[in-house]
Amino acid sequence: MSVREFDAIIIGAGQAGASLAGRLNDAGMKVAIIERHLVGGTCVNTGCMPTKTLVASAYAAHTARRGGDYGFSIQGQVEIDMPAVEARAKKVVEDARAGNEAWLAAMANVALIRGHARFASAHSVMVDGQELTAPRIFINVGGRALVPDMPGARDVPVLTNTDIVALDTLPRHLIVIGGSYIGLEFAQMYRRFGAAVTIIERGDRLIAREDPDISDEVCAILEREGITIRTGADCIGLSRNGDDIAVAVDCEKNNAPVIGSHVLMAVGRRPNTDDLGLEAAGIVTDARGYITVDNRLQTNLPNVYALGDCNGRGAFTHTAYNDFEIVVANLLDGEDRRVSQRLTGYALYIDPPLGRVGMTEAEAAKSGRRLLHSKRAMTRVGRAVEKGESQGFMKIVADADTRRILGAAILGTGGDEAIHGILDMMNADQSIDTLRWAVPIHPTVSELIPTVLLGLEPVSHPED
Repeated sequence: MSVREFDAIIIGAGQAGASLAGRLNDAGMKVAIIERHLVGGTCVNTGCMPTKTLVASAYAAHTARRGGDYGFSIQGQVEIDMPAVEARAKKVVEDARAGNEAWLAAMANVALIRGHARFASAHSVMVDGQELTAPRIFINVGGRALVPDMPGARDVPVLTNTDIVALDTLPRHLIVIGGSYIGLEFAQMYRRFGAAVTIIERGDRLIAREDPDISDEVCAILEREGITIRTGADCIGLSRNGDDIAVAVDCEKNNAPVIGSHVLMAVGRRPNTDDLGLEAAGIVTDARGYITVDNRLQTNLPNVYALGDCNGRGAFTHTAYNDFEIVVANLLDGEDRRVSQRLTGYALYIDPPLGRVGMTEAEAAKSGRRLLHSKRAMTRVGRAVEKGESQGFMKIVADADTRRILGAAILGTGGDEAIHGILDMMNADQSIDTLRWAVPIHPTVSELIPTVLLGLEPVSHPED
């Protein structure tokens, strides 16, 4: 059997993998990038791009229904054409994937190999009976939806994010199991498309990673749109109920089962590492299957790196891309970049969106620092009032001694964009006094940030 030799092998053509192939190609290296399914990874095919396209369609429908708030009216009801909605999202995905494929095809030193890669040794992989070897191997295999082994989950049809982005029919009643980021986006989206929606969350509140005031406000926003929310739902079980699906719950306040036409499972994700033959190379994973990496994204083998969702060091497209940046900076640019230097921001794309960076208030309180805190309602933001979208608030927590912002959240219209003003200042290690003297453009959401900073006050502790 012949062996194909390369300077580098990349397993997975997601965000980090394709970008890495480009840099290695430019450096003159001979590269194999192996993809067993769809080029572009989760973001392009089943994550960011289709979901945010669907969110945009749902937002347009919601705004049309609110015509009276803006001084216009439409004749009759807003009718949703789900095949057209799905076709729009599908085209966005296909165009993006084709662009990625064309980009890779144009790389003179890169071979895109279709197939399932499995490690044969620390320096080689097998793809459909062909052995490939290289001194360095990069793993970028992403993750997939977790379907837990809850009672009845294998006995009824259950949707994951991969399935629901391709759905061209409108559920009569969508039951979302999981009250975190992915579940909430689909819940609001499908409610705006016209489905009845119930969210079932095992914990005592939605998006438990966030501070309670954010969880409460997000819950209120969704309930105002007619979404039913059931928290404290322990012992969840699924079963057939005629043509429908019954979801039994043991809720503190309501034990009645929920009957729906469709169920979306949105309780987390798992890495695509279980069938890579990692044991043949001696690559170490943690108890959940994530590949163990150091601060420079090396595995326990010095020639093997893991990037993106499969390493457990980030669950976003932008963190996967930053993994690529760290690796190439260290390998090609003579730098010493580390994951610990990364300041991660993220957004929840309900409407209005939540933009967040740094610590929550609860995390800051546990740090033992002397803290400053400020919070302002979006009703104070002229742009939000003018748009008729004034739900939510923004808040900042800072270190009283260093005068550095520790964390911020903007839950409100444009919050996913406005948060970058704070994120950039934190990355630049600038004080609250520097940002306070910024002169933001009016009318924007960002213009309230200096006002929020001016309102920073000491956080009192119980012992004070």
